[in-house]
Amino acid sequence: MPDRRVTPAQAPAQAPAAGRGQRVLGIDPGLAATGWAVLGPGPQRPCVIACGTIHTTPADDGAARLVKIARGLRDAIGAHAPQVAAVEQALVARSARSALALGEARGVALLAAAEAGLPVHEYLPMHVKQAVTGYGHAEKGQVERMVARLVTQDGAPGSSHAADAIAIALCHIGRGGLPRPASRARRSTRAAWTAFAAGAGR
Repeated sequence: MPDRRVTPAQAPAQAPAAGRGQRVLGIDPGLAATGWAVLGPGPQRPCVIACGTIHTTPADDGAARLVKIARGLRDAIGAHAPQVAAVEQALVARSARSALALGEARGVALLAAAEAGLPVHEYLPMHVKQAVTGYGHAEKGQVERMVARLVTQDGAPGSSHAADAIAIALCHIGRGGLPRPASRARRSTRAAWTAFAAGAGR
């Protein structure tokens, strides 16, 4: 089971009615730690319904680590009923070995979402940073501070990986669910989040 942080706003796993906004699953894939977060519409800002981090250890063999990630994501999807998934798309890694491990974790994340029938959108790290902070090369600390200001959540995400997953989901919401070039990433993101949140009152 993944580590999990849940807000008081958590509701039974039901899909919201049409026109009231979607639950978005953000995934920050990694072999050692995969962050996930489910966001839904709130009265004023997107609400973090639940988030957590799936940890694996090098003591386990590679296949067992991938199984743990898959099970954790399936548990999160089953418990919180997201309707769409947003996954970070990495371009670089510290080494060929790191790139391979990240690719394996990403593949499991994509498979878990696709198996659940979720439409999957992928976003580059710079697009996530641009959408959340307005600057595509923001530091991790800047992203985490902005995430805290842009969502309603009870307590801290619990890890930087979960915070990144929230940012990825926010990127999807701010872009209206459609990947766009970085030059257009700042387009009315606040208006998009406001419209998403306002849907809860319809």
